[in-house]
Amino acid sequence: MKNIAILGSTGSIGTQALEVVRANPARYKVDVLTAQRNAELLIAQALEFQPEVVVITCEEHYAQVKQALPNTEVLCGEDALVAAVQLPQTNLVLTAIMGAVGLKPTIAAIEAKKDIGLANKETLVVAGELIMQLAKAHGVKIIPVDSEHSAIFQCLTGEDINDIEKIYLTASGGPFRGKDRSFLAHVTKKEALKHPNWVMGAKITIDSASLMNKGLEAIEAKWLFGLQAEQIEVVVHPQSIIHSMVQFTDGSIKAQMGLPDMKLPIHYAFSYPNRLKSDFERFSFLKYPQLTFAEPDLQNFRNLQLAYIAMEKGGNMPCIINAANEVVVDAFLKEQVGFLEMSDIIETCMQDIPFIEKPTLNNYLETDQQTRIFASRHVTK
Repeated sequence: MKNIAILGSTGSIGTQALEVVRANPARYKVDVLTAQRNAELLIAQALEFQPEVVVITCEEHYAQVKQALPNTEVLCGEDALVAAVQLPQTNLVLTAIMGAVGLKPTIAAIEAKKDIGLANKETLVVAGELIMQLAKAHGVKIIPVDSEHSAIFQCLTGEDINDIEKIYLTASGGPFRGKDRSFLAHVTKKEALKHPNWVMGAKITIDSASLMNKGLEAIEAKWLFGLQAEQIEVVVHPQSIIHSMVQFTDGSIKAQMGLPDMKLPIHYAFSYPNRLKSDFERFSFLKYPQLTFAEPDLQNFRNLQLAYIAMEKGGNMPCIINAANEVVVDAFLKEQVGFLEMSDIIETCMQDIPFIEKPTLNNYLETDQQTRIFASRHVTK
């Protein structure tokens, strides 16, 4: 029996994680469930899975959750996430909350010697060096849940003594693959939320459409696998069947393949290092007779290039682009900025927010807040 804390249980990753738990009741028990504001779904989940602790971070919903769960410890606020991940019996903390808010509870879980199922890429984007150092110091395993990083992780199993020459992160290209700037200048929120292959939350879907998601994944991969920017290549693969690849120094390439279903990497993270039987739909080569690849369009989708610039610059620069991106995506979803304007505001933040070469945790937190304020001012112009 593995005891699991799920941070962000009402989101896309969280709900699919609970499907995996539901299918394996003898193997997994849920200790903690958390949500930001979806009180009704959180209550329903808690009644079904009977966790020890429930956290609702939005205070206005606390009374509703508390009243509905009289026999469960109900906590409120972002600081409660830090307390919730430290239950003594918890083995694995799945960080499925979106954004930099995942940083503090991830650090707390690592310091409490909990293994991490990492679905919050922003944690490593913002403070990757710090997180990986802490994980090593506390003997904690960080098991990636993003499909691309899970694929790399799986390809590297058993390859400890062999050097990586390069990794390939695959990108579907999103709903606007092949479109030019004149088209992108007028795309709507509704159009951007129509991902061709994956069912995801709104924020990550917009990131996929702008290719920022792939830029953030490249930064995450740098820290997860100890790579340099030039060892990470993004390739557009519209079918989303090959989830990513590793090229070794002898020229051999290993790829991890499967249908675009997030339950697969979640299932692997929960069962690692074992592979447990599942009833998920199986991939058929005959249904996908062609797998195609292309270079990403950096001219029309500038976010990917901006992310690489931030990765190469290092310091607090990835923290800056992450905070700026969270602000502009929220603004785009509220129809306050255009699709192309998002990149413009992110670039302005990169130019104007003070650069710190060797940031501390407090520097990261201050940079995050400063960037959000600065980016928000540009949204309102």
